[in-house]
Amino acid sequence: MRKGDHVYLFWSVPTQTIDRQTIRRQGPTRICRSLEALMSACETVVGNVPPEAQAELQNTQNPQPRARFVDILPMELQKQNATRRATYAVEATNLNSRGAGLSNQVQVPLAPTLPPPANFRAEVNADGVDLSWNCEAAAAAPGNRYVYRIYRRSTDSGVDVRLADVQCSDRHYQDQTSEWQKSYEYRITAVTEAEIPRSPGCSNADSGSEADCVEVVAVEGMDSPPQKVFTKDVYPPAVPNGLQAVFSGPGQPPFIDLLWAPNTEADLAGYNVYRREEGAQPAKINSELVKSPAFRDVSVISGKTYWYSVSAADARGNESARSEESSESVP
Repeated sequence: MRKGDHVYLFWSVPTQTIDRQTIRRQGPTRICRSLEALMSACETVVGNVPPEAQAELQNTQNPQPRARFVDILPMELQKQNATRRATYAVEATNLNSRGAGLSNQVQVPLAPTLPPPANFRAEVNADGVDLSWNCEAAAAAPGNRYVYRIYRRSTDSGVDVRLADVQCSDRHYQDQTSEWQKSYEYRITAVTEAEIPRSPGCSNADSGSEADCVEVVAVEGMDSPPQKVFTKDVYPPAVPNGLQAVFSGPGQPPFIDLLWAPNTEADLAGYNVYRREEGAQPAKINSELVKSPAFRDVSVISGKTYWYSVSAADARGNESARSEESSESVP
């Protein structure tokens, strides 16, 4: 696995010799790297893993010892081979430096990567989490292009969510899929999308189409420092609008019907209805939140005029300001 200029290698450590005898004294493991698609021998050794470091990943689910190594790719190697791959293999040896040959071989693209954007920030607002960064566009090698990938991790589950691939010049992204009252970590990384020939010497004339000859691979750079936020909801719903008050009419007990445009917030819990008489302060007249954008006031008296306003409240008790008033008189 490659991340930035780091290549992470993992393998199972042999526990037997080729004649099925238990290995009693393990030797070091050579780490081999090549620019050739297929290695016949370990010509370039980029590291050695001593025996005592080869059982560090052993666990109860996987009792066979496992080992790992991190190779740091020189920048010159990346720049000079932007459309090529590096091939890796490991070779386990005994104390006499003898081995049975190379392991299976794996490849990673060598396309250069960029550092993450500077000053990556995360701020909670009424619409979710606002992410911003500073970024200067960088010239990519022929056949390569750069995008910037944003990840979110919930500290409850530890699961990473890939939110979006954005451009350097965007410098801004709004996460509207976050949930309130949650802890999150955000990070951003530059991604190199590189066009790499599927095989040496491949040409469009041979393959019949460019898609057959070229593979587009994505190489992630190193991550920005994680930005931690807690999405505390202190943001009330929008102020309701379109309030109308209509008297019931003669021939029945008097009442005033109120109607208004519904709010659209996902966490809307309901509405509060306020009434006042001339020269007085508004007072709430509903005992429980009103669930729909309508209310009937039956506590009205003939000969009086009433002024009404409504507010919206969310599931966490945040209440909006009151709407513009609407008045109605009772004959």
